[in-house]
Amino acid sequence: MEYSQLLNFSTVWIADNVTRILTACLILFVGFWFAGLMSRQIRNLLPRTRRVDNTLAPLLSQIVRYGIIVVTVVISLSQFGIQTTSILAVLGAAGLAIALALQGTLSNIASGVMLIWLRPFRVGEYVDAEGTAGTIIEVGLFATELKTYDGIFIFVPNSRLWDARITNYSRQATRMVETKISIAYDSSLPKAREVLMDVAKDPRVLSEPAPMVFVAALGASSVDLVMRTWVMSPDWWRTNVDFHERAKLAFDAAGIEIPYGKLDINIRNGQIQMPQA
Repeated sequence: MEYSQLLNFSTVWIADNVTRILTACLILFVGFWFAGLMSRQIRNLLPRTRRVDNTLAPLLSQIVRYGIIVVTVVISLSQFGIQTTSILAVLGAAGLAIALALQGTLSNIASGVMLIWLRPFRVGEYVDAEGTAGTIIEVGLFATELKTYDGIFIFVPNSRLWDARITNYSRQATRMVETKISIAYDSSLPKAREVLMDVAKDPRVLSEPAPMVFVAALGASSVDLVMRTWVMSPDWWRTNVDFHERAKLAFDAAGIEIPYGKLDINIRNGQIQMPQA
């Protein structure tokens, strides 16, 4: 078919089907607008519902959006006399071809569904997935968004998180704060224990399990003490930082020496003798 004939055919076809074309365009416009509207409504309203976890909102909003778009496309194509069964058959064949070409993407979708189903983490929790650490911002259909402690944005495919060992630091209501500090061998052990127990008298520290101080190891030049306390999970980081500083200041005030690396040099008969390793 020559160009002029093709142009004439196209012009005649458009003239004969102008109503259907306009109707299909209107359906597409309304459908895409409605898909975006419903997606935003679900994303905004679900977190306000106590029975629905915030983690579900982004995934459900994306599923609803793409579902409405597919239905919209099918309805718009039916305006040209194309049978719905034929459209579904074409979409099925196209979906199979896309699935074979985008196996990694489908893996991310399946992983996202499993992450939502099993809930190893929720929005707002701090996790570490074999080196990928941060606070969960959103679990999407294809990837999960995280924010690191220093404010860096991380976009991780769902399949990577699903295949990783996930450590959730926020899931339990309470966490143990372990403060390690060393004293010299000639320092008073009972006094050091008493000082650390005073440090543990903090309003953030829980009464159960009770705070405890014990000797963890007898080092080459120090006695290594450990103070264990339990706090609510949101208080863990600040308490951990405070206790190290407060233990140092308390030991200084009590005259308890915190040993550090030393090198003894002996001089005999005018010759320097270094200690043997």
